[in-house]
Amino acid sequence: MNLDDRTIAAQDEAELLAALRAGDDAAFETLVRHHGGRMLAVARRLLADEGDAQDAVQDAFLSAFKSLATFDGRAQIGTWLHRITVNAALMKLRTKKRHPETPIDDLLPTFKADGHQPAPTGRWTESAGAAAERSEAQTVIRQQIEKLPESYRTVLLLRDIEEFDTETVAQMLDVSISTVKVRLHRARQALRTLLDPLFGGARP
Repeated sequence: MNLDDRTIAAQDEAELLAALRAGDDAAFETLVRHHGGRMLAVARRLLADEGDAQDAVQDAFLSAFKSLATFDGRAQIGTWLHRITVNAALMKLRTKKRHPETPIDDLLPTFKADGHQPAPTGRWTESAGAAAERSEAQTVIRQQIEKLPESYRTVLLLRDIEEFDTETVAQMLDVSISTVKVRLHRARQALRTLLDPLFGGARP
């Protein structure tokens, strides 16, 4: 069987999977070339260091190749590889030497004794969705996400960017569902604080 990038989009995934399990070199090459770029993008979102991101992708491919026999094919191969890449990146985060995190409190909204904010939250001059569609805005948002403490940044990325559900994120990070919810809420608040000055922050 000879699979290449021109045919993989239309190629039945069961056939590709069979070729991979049979050790077809062309199938392995196609898998790497077709999915490697997207896997690296995922790893880069979770790991600030380029070398760590590339290592995570290599680890993910090795893990995938070892798991071919147990992969049941119910999920798409790309979805399966995405999950493996996220796990490889999280493993990198766990094994790196940890540094004390910067407290997130300074990035959270402040409230007066009566529970109200000192000033109302500003309206953005364009919607967050419209801003996120622009490449330059995506770069800015990514830069601001990087300013969040790691434990909050990771939850935000897994939940809002990689779109895993809350229970799955909790399992991945080995924390409770309530911890994920709290961290996600605080991360979103902090990110809004960072983005407000950049997207207008016009007051009503």
